[in-house]
Amino acid sequence: MALRPVQVNVKALDSRAVGRFWAEALGWSAYSPGVTTYVGPAGGLVWPDPVFVGIDVVPVPQPGTATKNRVHLDLATTSAAHHAESVARLRALGATPVDVGQGAVPWTVLADPEGNEFCVLEPRDVYRDTGPVAAVVVDCADPRAMAGFWGEAIDWTLHEVTDDRAVMRSAGGVGPFLEFLRTPGAKSVPDRVHLDLLPRPGDDSAAEAARLRALGATDLDLGQGDVTWTCLADPEGHEFCVLAPS
Repeated sequence: MALRPVQVNVKALDSRAVGRFWAEALGWSAYSPGVTTYVGPAGGLVWPDPVFVGIDVVPVPQPGTATKNRVHLDLATTSAAHHAESVARLRALGATPVDVGQGAVPWTVLADPEGNEFCVLEPRDVYRDTGPVAAVVVDCADPRAMAGFWGEAIDWTLHEVTDDRAVMRSAGGVGPFLEFLRTPGAKSVPDRVHLDLLPRPGDDSAAEAARLRALGATDLDLGQGDVTWTCLADPEGHEFCVLAPS
């Protein structure tokens, strides 16, 4: 029993516009089969995607705050020229430069049209085969503790763990990495971006949620009401959802 990350959930006032931004940003397609806008690889809607972690943009009535998100995406580039071209293209799509105290770094920090931060990385060999999303990055106080919880929660392989960083990737070695980075400060506002997890075929979502509670997850009431998924928080308070198999 274990769960698989299948999508990054992004809250937005205008979910269709934000969905279109991310589709163009990643060279993917935006699909709106219901109230949300799902962004996944072009070629027709396939969910869950067997390789990539998609983006599900969910409409909400509340705008985001000025507080930096605790979860963000890192985008991959293949050369210095590709990095420069990507930044220029993303800014033309509506992204804006953001100062999150990064100082002089080789990557570029931007925000989507509703202020969700993301990074366009300089070329790194480790991300050469991830696709457009290099990593889903989570700010945390204790990467070792996060590796302990998430290593049991999901069926991904732990590649690295230090006091400053923990890195995971799917057991098949495909798609993006999941990275936990030691970051000053604690969570102070609800997450605007979080992971959605899906049980494997034949597994039960309620049993999976109970297993996560035993590992240290806590129930979370976001006003979701009677829904088919379960909202939880990890031991540092990062929100995530356990979806019901379709």
